Amino acid sequence: MKKVIPILILIALIASCKSYNSNQTINNGNDSNLVDNDTVSISSDETDYEIIIIEPGFNAWLVGTARPRGHYSQQWLEARNVLLVQSWNQRNMQPSVYDPNLYELRIDYDTRTDYGYDVNYKLYNYFVYFQLKYNQRLTSFVPRI
Repeated sequence: MKKVIPILILIALIASCKSYNSNQTINNGNDSNLVDNDTVSISSDETDYEIIIIEPGFNAWLVGTARPRGHYSQQWLEARNVLLVQSWNQRNMQPSVYDPNLYELRIDYDTRTDYGYDVNYKLYNYFVYFQLKYNQRLTSFVPRI
């Protein structure tokens, strides 16, 4: 890969106030399954870009809930991603206003670069997933699923 977009390497470690059952069994025998199942990596021979998303539950949501590939055009995805990335980066630069645990990394998305359909598809769907899971509104558009 000539260029790698370190777009969303997010490991959401959000503590909740919920009490847990002390009899809960934790399987430490196979930690690699959690990382493998919760990591989405897209790379293409057509483009020299890659997106890596590490978010518990995103892969299952993408397969089971997100609109299928081809539902949106690449131009539509690019237009939405531009707005979503701008909002994300504004929140990333204001950690005293927005939760820095949610907006950990800045996204380097160049509007003049053709990242291809897969990268734009996964990025857009991550934004939809993120907004629904964490009850955030990045733009005035209601997240579509």
